[in-house]
Amino acid sequence: MDNDVVLFEKVGPIATITINRPEVLNAINYDVLDGIDAALDQIESDAAVKVVIIRGAGDRAFIAGADIAVLATFDAFSSKAYCERGQAVTNRIEGLNKPVIAAINGFALGGGCEVAMVCDIRIATDKSKFALPEVTLGVIPGFGGTQRLPRLVGTGIAKQMIFTGKPIDAARAHQIGLVNEVVPEEELDATVTKMAETIARNSAVAISFAKATVNAGVEMELHRAIAQEAVQFAVNFTSPDSAEGIAAFLEKRKPVFTGLGTAH
Repeated sequence: MDNDVVLFEKVGPIATITINRPEVLNAINYDVLDGIDAALDQIESDAAVKVVIIRGAGDRAFIAGADIAVLATFDAFSSKAYCERGQAVTNRIEGLNKPVIAAINGFALGGGCEVAMVCDIRIATDKSKFALPEVTLGVIPGFGGTQRLPRLVGTGIAKQMIFTGKPIDAARAHQIGLVNEVVPEEELDATVTKMAETIARNSAVAISFAKATVNAGVEMELHRAIAQEAVQFAVNFTSPDSAEGIAAFLEKRKPVFTGLGTAH
C-alpha cells in the first residue's frame, strides 16, 4: 500500500487498518477511501487473515467524519460521486467475509459513525462520542447512516440523532445498541486484541457463513431467513472444518481448523 493516510498491519491472523490523519481527527477524504480499499484488497487475498480491526490514529478520534474542506468544493454531481464512493467502501467492509471490529476512541462522527456501523463489533472507550451531525451543515448522512442507524437502534432514536445532530456519549451508545462494549481508554487495545484472538481461534469458514447468514437474514422475512439458515448450515457441512470441530470435541482435544470453504 502506497498511502500514508491509511496504515495496514498484520500480526498473525489479525489485520489492523488505521486511519492516519490525526491532525484533522482522521477525517475522510478520497485518499482515505482509496487506502481502505487497498487494505481490503490485501485482506481479501490473504487467507491467513482471520479478523480485521479498524481504528483511528491518535487519542482524539476514531474518525471525525468527512473532510469539510473537501465537502466545500462539491456541487450536486460531485457530492453524489463522493457519496457513492463512500458507500462502496462501507458496503465492502460490511460484506467482507471476515469479522471486523471497530476500536473506537474519541469522536465517531458523521462518516466515522457510518464506518463504525458497518463493522460487525464495536468496542468504544468511555470518552467516545457518536453523532450524525450532517444536518447542522445543511446536508444529510451519505455513507448509509439514514438506513443503517434505524436498523441498529430503532427508527425513533435514529431520527432523533439525525434530526438534532447532537452527539451521544459511549454509555448512551451502549444503552441503545450502537456499541457492544465500553471500556476505559487504557484498556481498549487489550480488549479488542483479546476479542480478535478469541474469534481467530474459531473456524473461519463457520464465522464467514454465520456473518453472511446474519447479514442476509436481517433483510428477509423471518421464516424465509430461517430457511436460508438451513441451506447455509448444510453448505457449511461441506467444509473440512465441520468434521474437524466435531471430531475434536468427541476426542476431547482442541480443533485444528483449516478455514477451507469460506463463504463469499
